[in-house]
Amino acid sequence: MWFLRINTHACDLFCKCDVWTFSPRTIRVWLKRDSGQYWPSIYHTVSSPCSCMSYHHDSRRIFIGQDNGAVVVSEFLISEDFNKMNHVKTYPAHQNRVSDMVFSLESEWVVSTGHDKSVSWMCTQSGSMLGRHYFNAWASCLQYDHETQHAFVGDYSGQITLLKLEKQTYSTITTLKGHEGSVGALWWDPVQRLLFSGASDHSVIMWDIGGRKGRTLLLQGHHERVQALRYLQLTRQLVSCSADGGIAVWNMDTQREEAPQWLDSDSCQKCEQPFFWNIKQMWDTKTLGLRQHHCRKCGKAVCGKCSSKRSTFPVMGFEFPVRVCDACFDTIKEEDRTPLATFHEGKHNIAHMDMDPSRGLMVTCGSDRIVKIWDMTQVVGCSLATGFSPR
Repeated sequence: MWFLRINTHACDLFCKCDVWTFSPRTIRVWLKRDSGQYWPSIYHTVSSPCSCMSYHHDSRRIFIGQDNGAVVVSEFLISEDFNKMNHVKTYPAHQNRVSDMVFSLESEWVVSTGHDKSVSWMCTQSGSMLGRHYFNAWASCLQYDHETQHAFVGDYSGQITLLKLEKQTYSTITTLKGHEGSVGALWWDPVQRLLFSGASDHSVIMWDIGGRKGRTLLLQGHHERVQALRYLQLTRQLVSCSADGGIAVWNMDTQREEAPQWLDSDSCQKCEQPFFWNIKQMWDTKTLGLRQHHCRKCGKAVCGKCSSKRSTFPVMGFEFPVRVCDACFDTIKEEDRTPLATFHEGKHNIAHMDMDPSRGLMVTCGSDRIVKIWDMTQVVGCSLATGFSPR
């Protein structure tokens, strides 16, 4: 697996871009030459396959998570030609694969999650473990609020746990439940206090943490599991990438509606015919039970005959045609079907993605060992600027 990070520092007037990647056992730096092509500069070999990475430009420190559960911290001073990388220390953070990590310069902590079903936070000055919290499933992804020291942890059960981290202790604030599959990506916007999550159920959910009203918005526009998310606060756009190479750009600067909760019923809430488990009504009416469906617009439990229509409804996040009852279908106007997202093809399995909005660049990397750099300037139009295949 390959991972990457854009160095957001513009080295000169020409905004020379350097890209950090690592193959199973090496960390590599790729530099943009005057020709416009990217060439490898330096690399560092580690003892165990790498699984995740966090790079902090101001302190010039890179944190590498590994399959064996160790968090390797490599601290280095970058010369003008990017030719030096010095290893500092190793943290025994987990007993299994490290899935994600964040470094906080403010607290001098490195927070990490792992497949040992835990999140841990360690002091980078002393190298000591400060605390650990265990979950009921693999911890898969992580976001961290540096100011308030809140951690958001997604896991394979589809839940997101919000923790308040302290030295030697912590408190569980809440658990967010909305996905029907493992959470694969999280993104936290500390300005608007919005949390975005993507999962193997092909969906993205926006959680309004700052609003304190429990407002959630469902976004459905992918055909495969969502593996990367980035929110552009300036333009109010959300970029999501999925395993099949799909790139979706969501317009979040518009009025959206929450998708309704699905209602429970023993019979169709339109024609009142019994569902197949409603034995009593089936016996009383001498009719066969029907299969239950749900209208995505009103949430009512309906039978197939009363929900034979399909329609997009972007204001609720449904960019693809979904099942709606006949009554709701008649209320949807043509202008209601106007898309609120654009879709692009990455043409490789996107496992990771990073962005530098200041330079209009997006980088994707996939299981095909190819790193692609995209031009975002055309309203996040995702035109490919260049690409290379690390060896």
